[in-house]
Amino acid sequence: MRRLEVDTDYLLRVLFMMLNTPSPTGMTDTIVHYVCGELESMGIDYELTRRGAIRANLPGVRYSPDRAIIGHVDTLGAIVKGLKDNGRLELAMIGHWSARFAEGARCTIYSDDQKTFRGTIMPLKASGHAFNEEIDTQPTSWRNVEVRVDEFCHTKADLQHVGINIGDHVSIDAQPEITETGFINSRHLDDKAGVAAMLAAAKAMQDTGVELPVDCHLLFTISEEVGVGASSILHGDVAEMVSVDNGTIAPGQNTSEYGVTVAMQDMTGPFDWHLTRRLIDLCKGYGIEHERDVFRYYRSDAASALEAGNDIRTALVCFAVDGSHGWERTHIKSLEAMARLLSLYMQTDPAFKRDRRAMGPKADFPKQQMQYEDGAE
Repeated sequence: MRRLEVDTDYLLRVLFMMLNTPSPTGMTDTIVHYVCGELESMGIDYELTRRGAIRANLPGVRYSPDRAIIGHVDTLGAIVKGLKDNGRLELAMIGHWSARFAEGARCTIYSDDQKTFRGTIMPLKASGHAFNEEIDTQPTSWRNVEVRVDEFCHTKADLQHVGINIGDHVSIDAQPEITETGFINSRHLDDKAGVAAMLAAAKAMQDTGVELPVDCHLLFTISEEVGVGASSILHGDVAEMVSVDNGTIAPGQNTSEYGVTVAMQDMTGPFDWHLTRRLIDLCKGYGIEHERDVFRYYRSDAASALEAGNDIRTALVCFAVDGSHGWERTHIKSLEAMARLLSLYMQTDPAFKRDRRAMGPKADFPKQQMQYEDGAE
């Protein structure tokens, strides 16, 4: 296998373009077109599902059994739940995130006939001059925030007159920024940073013309934040799938802040024993900074793929995110490490030859090395 150079400038350019392209779940067409354009520029063939999930293909020497690397282009957001008598908007969340991180956010409301409106998500009690200490004691919940629309709207009728409706999507401004020290602060790094690393790895493969042992599908889903991302994009030839998503920098977690993290388990259960250890071995063998971690309150595209009935080996590799689903931060070193790991993984043989068949005999079934009480393995 070859160590491939990652084009960091390309990775950052793609990342910032995606961060500045709103794509809350249910409103992903624009970013799908953008990712398709990047694939076309690299000469990578792809096809789309009815709703816009992308299945690209990097051809290998053999087409089956093949593998998949998967990330999601949809993000958290909100939807208009109600038009209020005070001319403001009640919201319901898209995806799972706290209203604590919605307070103060600038946002865009998308209505019919391509109308858009700007606004700010405000707590119900927003002025200390009016509410004094009550601004610190009001509960944190979606029922305690509202959108202050930047239009002449002071009644429900005003909102209806300008054309705002119940069910309009609301995107949250990403506000991306990179520092001279390499830290990237932005909303929606989950999972646009992972998608940028996937595209950077694909570019490294295309630029060098490395021969792959088997086909590798790059999958980009559009509904991971609501739990159904990979449920319909796989096909029967995929034997193993690596999900790319964010790791959690927090007390009690072991996520690598400047490298990659191989998840051993999330809330849906352990990941494949053999595939996770192959990824760890690649990190060890090629000097990629890495850690292992277990996530209690986390699920990824791997979960929806298995729940849809796919009998495949799955793993989860993570770039670092501090403040996930809130004020997020990562580091360029973590994204570079992710792209390097993915470029190496694509060059490996499938974990097991027997996986080319959905069913097979016991003779070539793998064993997990365990020490029994009598000393035998």
